[in-house]
Amino acid sequence: MNIIVTDTSDQAFRYAASMIADRIRSFPTTVLGLATGRTMESIYRLLVQQHDGGALDFSGTTSFNLDEYVGLGAADPNSYRHYMREHLFAHVNMSAERAHVPDGVAADLAAECARYEAAIRASGGIDLQLLGIGETGHIGFNEPPSAFDSRTRVVDLDEVTRRQNSAMFSGDPERVPERALTMGVGTILEARHLLLVAVGEGKAAIINEALNGPISENVSATAIKLHDNVTVILDKAAARSR
Repeated sequence: MNIIVTDTSDQAFRYAASMIADRIRSFPTTVLGLATGRTMESIYRLLVQQHDGGALDFSGTTSFNLDEYVGLGAADPNSYRHYMREHLFAHVNMSAERAHVPDGVAADLAAECARYEAAIRASGGIDLQLLGIGETGHIGFNEPPSAFDSRTRVVDLDEVTRRQNSAMFSGDPERVPERALTMGVGTILEARHLLLVAVGEGKAAIINEALNGPISENVSATAIKLHDNVTVILDKAAARSR
């Protein structure tokens, strides 16, 4: 595992964006695994800047997002499809047909999960998976406990997660959907390279648990220690407990 600690959050974002951009430039048909959240907004903004400057071409790439809320369609401003459109998809030349997000309003959610897994396999698998970490230690929405061989599925969201994500829902945790579709831990671990980014003092305790605590299905982020190609980028505030 390669752990990189930067002085500031902005440096962490720039380091992560550079890694993703370098991968795309070296391998134009890269399959990206994408995440959402405030940390990712800064990374996507930097990627869009490179694209706008003519330094980054997304035309050959494919992407698969980690998760989506059950019950929120693509037009809902709180859906992750909408988030990705606002922060990345609408601003770069990635083909819409190759920008995949789970369908939170699919009539048959189990069939949607199976379809998503099949689409990842058909793409040749994910080359670089971008990850954040939640307060429960989740990657994707793999709430505790999540089996390390789990696949894309419907999960119940922890109350801690709903509270953490409530800022996008007018600060009301009760408005956050109770369920989501998420790639499983096993799906994530099949990516060829994992890139986890965390910044801020609020992430320090869970980062310490994920990196230094025992490997446990109660903290799904600990599963990254089972992978042989992992980069973790932290700012000093997030790394202070290490």
